[in-house]
Amino acid sequence: MRQRSRGAWSAWLWVVLGASLMAGCGGGRPPAEKPTPGIPPPHPKTVTRRVLGTSNTHSLMVRADGTVWAWGANNEGQVGDGTKTTRHAPVQVPGLTNVVAVAAGGYHSLALRQNGTVWTWGSNISGQLGDGTKSARFTPQPVPGLTGVVAIAAGGYHSLAVRQDGTVWGWGSNSSFQLGSPSNPEPLKPRKVPGLTGVVAVAAGLMNTLALRHDGTVWALGDNAFGQLGDGTVTGPRATPAQVPGLSDVVALDFSFQSAVVVKQDGTVWTWGDNRRGELGDGTKISRATPGQVPGLSDVVDVSASTQGHLLALRGNGTVWSWGNNAFGQLGDGTDFPRAAPAQVPDFTGVTGLAAGGTHCLVLREDGSVWGWGPNHGGWLGVGSARRPTPVRASGLPGVVSVEVGVGFSLALDTEGRVWTWGRGIRPAGQALPAAISPVQVPELSGGVAIAASGYHGLVLLGDGTVWGWGNSQGIVPGIPVPRQVPGLSGIVAIATVYAQSVALHSDGTVWQWEHTFAPGNGNVEPGHRSTPFQVQELTDVVAIAAGDSHFLALKKDGTVWAWGSNFHGQFGDGTTRNEIVPVPVQVMGLTGVKAISAGGSHSVAVLEDGTVWNWGAYRLGVTDDGPTISQTPVQVPGLTDVVGVSSRYHTSLALRGDGTVWTWGENEDGTYEPGFAPKQVPELTNVKALAAGSSVHHSLVVLPDGTVRGWGDNYYGQLGDGTSGQHFTPTRALLP
Repeated sequence: MRQRSRGAWSAWLWVVLGASLMAGCGGGRPPAEKPTPGIPPPHPKTVTRRVLGTSNTHSLMVRADGTVWAWGANNEGQVGDGTKTTRHAPVQVPGLTNVVAVAAGGYHSLALRQNGTVWTWGSNISGQLGDGTKSARFTPQPVPGLTGVVAIAAGGYHSLAVRQDGTVWGWGSNSSFQLGSPSNPEPLKPRKVPGLTGVVAVAAGLMNTLALRHDGTVWALGDNAFGQLGDGTVTGPRATPAQVPGLSDVVALDFSFQSAVVVKQDGTVWTWGDNRRGELGDGTKISRATPGQVPGLSDVVDVSASTQGHLLALRGNGTVWSWGNNAFGQLGDGTDFPRAAPAQVPDFTGVTGLAAGGTHCLVLREDGSVWGWGPNHGGWLGVGSARRPTPVRASGLPGVVSVEVGVGFSLALDTEGRVWTWGRGIRPAGQALPAAISPVQVPELSGGVAIAASGYHGLVLLGDGTVWGWGNSQGIVPGIPVPRQVPGLSGIVAIATVYAQSVALHSDGTVWQWEHTFAPGNGNVEPGHRSTPFQVQELTDVVAIAAGDSHFLALKKDGTVWAWGSNFHGQFGDGTTRNEIVPVPVQVMGLTGVKAISAGGSHSVAVLEDGTVWNWGAYRLGVTDDGPTISQTPVQVPGLTDVVGVSSRYHTSLALRGDGTVWTWGENEDGTYEPGFAPKQVPELTNVKALAAGSSVHHSLVVLPDGTVRGWGDNYYGQLGDGTSGQHFTPTRALLP
């Protein structure tokens, strides 16, 4: 792996010596870079771009598609989403595309785009945004007059940029001459730092600038109270860059609060400056004004230094090593004891990038996932707000394509075919499980194309046409703790399930049904139950299926709807309440041209090709606030047009319109909207692309175009996945990885 050059305040700097965007956020290496005119090529181990950025207040990430995501404290607008709201899970920073690097300062942020422009947002108290003012900005804006930039870094209150010609430009605080000439203590616009040429990387401390030249030498300027300039002196600040003696072949660098760290071509690590918290890693707490090698570290490919005295090193084998301050568990070893010498972060491998924030850490793994540890009260780790002394996966990064809900739990299917679950402890990881208030991955499953949930169990349809299930039918007897294949099913294209029965649609248009208790032993099916899938009589040319609390629906190719199962409340829609012991479907009266169906607790819903919605069965049907309680034939839901999808739960229905808005009607228990039974729009939701509301449950989920999930309603078991167990009356974001 080629090594990295980076900036402090965990302002992850990537030296961009070309214009091509990295192909991925993890696992793969960046492409080889073309030499930039005017600058000799860098050392072969120098990595080219930084996709993570952390500070003492917030965190940043660049995704493979060039978008930027941010989370954490937002009191100065440093998250960049146009608000001052703390974000405990990642949100996309609007207006940024084709980004190749990010840097996080104390309370401000930088992004470098592929076209060589720099964009800034957040605090501007010292002019660190470079726009000529001291006004804070809550969304990204370009730095005027700055082009041809190949690398960026952010300090506490100043910012740096390296241009293609190897010059360094800075703006913001110059209190210790970290930007060069003392004649301008606070330049509000970019100004060339005198005496720096041929630079390929820079790092920014609180009041220092560190530069790496193409020849592997390191140059420093700014504060020197603890010998952080590395020249053997402890004097006043220096405005003229000077070479750090005794260092050559450097390929990566970083700056902590008042100490510096570099990596050499041979994989050794060297430090100097303040050592009051053991940040020099030499086993002592004696500060040093000249570089010294950190013992016990070899094959290091990247380093990161925080503003609060802890450091990280990434070795070529993908392991992470930490040392220094540990007052908040930032060393990732599960303790709060400081260490003056490096030790491996236990049980953690496959790392490709790392960032040390003020008191927390983030790392990027080969699979593109982001993990963090340390204090988390500002939402810095991207997963709730609880302290995490050992690594935990950051949540909220998008990728969900569909969601399903059961009694007290939820399922999500992501773009990679993985299944995630949270809420009531029926998730497939063992017996007698506690609730999971944040999503966990369902093990032993990959290649999923559809999911279904009801009662206390889940189903997954794989791409090979097989169906797998786990849990139990009634939530009473112990269930299957890991996914098990449903025997006798192949060529399946859709699935649906209720408490004790499931149906599957075959590619030939036939429907298959089976009953289950999902008990772990063999022969535990109650008398009369048919645990082996059987074909539902007289159903052909079916294109969609739906399962209610005790009845099923099928949509045929000709646009007609057929029902079977319980009809106690008229959910067949045939004008009767008769029940059939043998599951023989009957046609719903008066409905043609249907394009979508859904089944609730004791009612049914259909969407016609003209975008109107019709429902029948028990409970309020959305006709008016004092409308009919039961209808044995379909009635139109007034006020709903251009509907493209529906989903029903026990006594409530949801409709998705073509404009991406969501409308709901029915009873208002456990967090549905406003009392009243006529359709009402769900506030704060736009551009929704998928719905989920279980037939016998009291919470709802929706998927947004960015792949994130929002939910509302009952949350006793954490089934909304937001890291809490409190009920929500408005949509809240699920913390999905």
